[in-house]
Amino acid sequence: MSTRINRQIQLRARPEGFPSEADFRLVETPVPEPGAGELLIRTIYLSLDPYMRGRMNAGPSYAAPAELGGVMTGGTVGQVAASRHGGFAEGDLVLAGAGWQEYGLSDGHGVRKLDPGAAPISTALGVLGMPGLTAYVGLLEVGELKAGDVVVVSAASGAVGAVAGQIAKIKGHRVVGVAGARKKCDYVVDELGFDACVSHRSDTLADDLKAACPDGIDLYFENVGGKVFDAVLGQLNSFARVPVCGRIASYNATSLPDGPDRIPQLMGLALVRRLMIRGFIVFDHAHLEPDFRRDVGGWIRSGTLKYREDVVDGLDNAVGAFLGLLRGENFGKLLVRVSDDPTR
Repeated sequence: MSTRINRQIQLRARPEGFPSEADFRLVETPVPEPGAGELLIRTIYLSLDPYMRGRMNAGPSYAAPAELGGVMTGGTVGQVAASRHGGFAEGDLVLAGAGWQEYGLSDGHGVRKLDPGAAPISTALGVLGMPGLTAYVGLLEVGELKAGDVVVVSAASGAVGAVAGQIAKIKGHRVVGVAGARKKCDYVVDELGFDACVSHRSDTLADDLKAACPDGIDLYFENVGGKVFDAVLGQLNSFARVPVCGRIASYNATSLPDGPDRIPQLMGLALVRRLMIRGFIVFDHAHLEPDFRRDVGGWIRSGTLKYREDVVDGLDNAVGAFLGLLRGENFGKLLVRVSDDPTR
């Protein structure tokens, strides 16, 4: 058994409401040795994503919850440190799902080699990874983007929203973002090229949206829920589509929201305006991945599509960064640099 130390962040308790640092624990274990058909991966980058909050719960969902006492789940980019697997050699750079730890064992299932010459390896967790594919799928297949659509994207400066809005702009649409801080709204317009961006912190959010979308909204890319959805709902045009990617405003809720029951209004508008509101999970659309890599990869290489990464150093800081993500403090795709990137 190796005497090297592997640090892991485990789920200590299932939170009620907003998580706290006490719900996690950092432990040290020996670095495992790969058995026959296995490879040992040294984590370079760990992806932090909003879906992880749902994995902390015990209830049924589209994926199994993280286990108490187990390593928190998460996508990673790493380097093969040792291999007894015929498909991978020591030194290979790979996309994997090793979770919140410095070293992870894998049987190779779901692991993909990366070419650092094609794009920075960190992008495999963001713009060229699951978040980017989610944007591509949600906008084009689930949202059925059509000629002339006015598109609104919530969490517009985030890893998914920024890509969704830019794809809509590339395809010639009017695109309005919703973000929080003024610097994020400015970035969405000035750097990403959205036509406008409104702040969800505004006391006049619905009016701000109406001013930005005087002809109504045809496609709303839903990442947030809450008051943003409330502001959008009455402005949806007939035959509008709402791909539901996330609802981060409700992830930490412990009870139903106060106020009147708005389901009758929602159902009434869905009927009268013939709305399509559809949730989706990205892995149900894996058949689009080759098209996604071709299109988005090409747009990035040409400089047409831009991306931003928010990189935090050290596994010790992963929990604090994750809690900040749930508060909207990150600016761009949130990554933890767990160890040195040999390509930089």
